[in-house]
Amino acid sequence: MGYKSGNGNGNGNEMKNGSPSSSDHAPTGSAVSPADNEDNENEVDVAVRLGPLTLRNPILTGSGTFGYGTEFADIIDLSQLGGIVTKSLTPEPRAGNPTPRVAETPSGMLNAIGLENCGLDAFLKIRLPALRRLPTAIIVNVVGKTDDEFIAVCAALDAAHQEGGGVAAIELNMSCPNVSEGGLDFSSTAAAAERLVAGCRRATSLPLIAKLSPNVTDIAEIARGAARGGADILSLINTLLGLAVDVTTRRPKIANVTGGLSGPAIRPVAVRMVYEVHRAVELPIIGIGGIADVDDVIEFFLVGASAVQVGTVTFSDPTRPVTLVEALPRRLAELGARSVAELVGGVRCGNESAPEAASGPLLSKAPTAP
Repeated sequence: MGYKSGNGNGNGNEMKNGSPSSSDHAPTGSAVSPADNEDNENEVDVAVRLGPLTLRNPILTGSGTFGYGTEFADIIDLSQLGGIVTKSLTPEPRAGNPTPRVAETPSGMLNAIGLENCGLDAFLKIRLPALRRLPTAIIVNVVGKTDDEFIAVCAALDAAHQEGGGVAAIELNMSCPNVSEGGLDFSSTAAAAERLVAGCRRATSLPLIAKLSPNVTDIAEIARGAARGGADILSLINTLLGLAVDVTTRRPKIANVTGGLSGPAIRPVAVRMVYEVHRAVELPIIGIGGIADVDDVIEFFLVGASAVQVGTVTFSDPTRPVTLVEALPRRLAELGARSVAELVGGVRCGNESAPEAASGPLLSKAPTAP
């Protein structure tokens, strides 16, 4: 079994991939044969276009959860992914926060890694050459303490890409505290978001993704600011600010006291925010937040995302992104969709009725009674 897909570089070449190993999501009572299911999956096109960025499929790994990607080359087939989002890159190397940095919570985890990374120079000399050899799109996540630091890293990545390629897009981690504004993050106001994105836009011609924080009053207003600044794509959400305390020691479970909450616990919040942003701006959206199975992916499509990042679940199952890639064509076919785009923004609110998936256009081959 397989699916139609672009190669991640926008030339529309076809690639093949395995089918899901289970039929947990098969519609009950369907008379579709296994052969028909295979035909249906082969008709599904999972390539996606997000403004100037074309991906072979909509499944990306989340920043900070997948290293630089090269660490997983011996564990999964990276060519099956839509792309890899690197850990955050800063101008100078960062050792990160004191330990413990991570604490498990019900349906999720808290982390305060502290943006540990190798720094720009080492990234350009060591990491980027290795990333260029990976068979998937590479999106570099960038962060800084000031606008100028963001801009400098974006400019350096643009120059490196012009020289040797390897960078499909840049994602701006706008939830980092902005020291020039007293510690408020860059996505706390629409004006700050617009100014930062505009500065980075002038520094690079690469596709620019603005990653939005959920820790705001009105995320739609922040999205509008990023759009005005020239963002090509929005990704959301980053982690929710949280705190966990060990009742025996009466101390916070992580040394930084507070941390970012991620995992399935935050998915309904992320879905709501993607829905709001999709209604507010016309930019393509990458949905992030607690994705663990293929229906989670579909849920984000329905509220307006065109692609997703898979993060926290990879700590327990690093193969999960590939599992989702394999499951997606079958699930789309079961829902009567020939492409991801057919579902984007398709949530039905109010009195709208949902179609019967088993009688959709891709599942109409069931034999009729004589």
